[in-house]
Amino acid sequence: MKKGAILCVDDEPIILLSLVQELKRTFGTDLAYERAMNAEAALATIESLEAEGVRVILIISDWLMPGIKGDEFLRIVHDRYPDIRAIMISGNADPEEMKEFRKLESLVAVFGKPWDRKRLAEAIRSVLSAWKIEPSDNGS
Repeated sequence: MKKGAILCVDDEPIILLSLVQELKRTFGTDLAYERAMNAEAALATIESLEAEGVRVILIISDWLMPGIKGDEFLRIVHDRYPDIRAIMISGNADPEEMKEFRKLESLVAVFGKPWDRKRLAEAIRSVLSAWKIEPSDNGS
């Protein structure tokens, strides 16, 4: 069984593919890497994983998506699942909006697109460490 899951949420399939590939290369296969193209699908994925006994430990979410924006989505997640941590990635938010994002209780980091791979990996490692999870790190 997987140690936990990281859920990536973005309305651009190429971003999801790239992010999941990067996570697998960096953190190995001890974790499950799930994808959703909008907030509604992400919430359904979280519920499904929880029902299967797989805990979602981190959500990496875009901000500008159709329907519910990333900050609203993360507030909903925090209300339902306060232990899940989040990282926001946005190619559209201005610096003032990004400052506002940082007020979200579950948020550990905010990155612009394209993200810095090393800084993203460091942020994820801090979340994994807080959950006392040591994945088979591939050293990237």
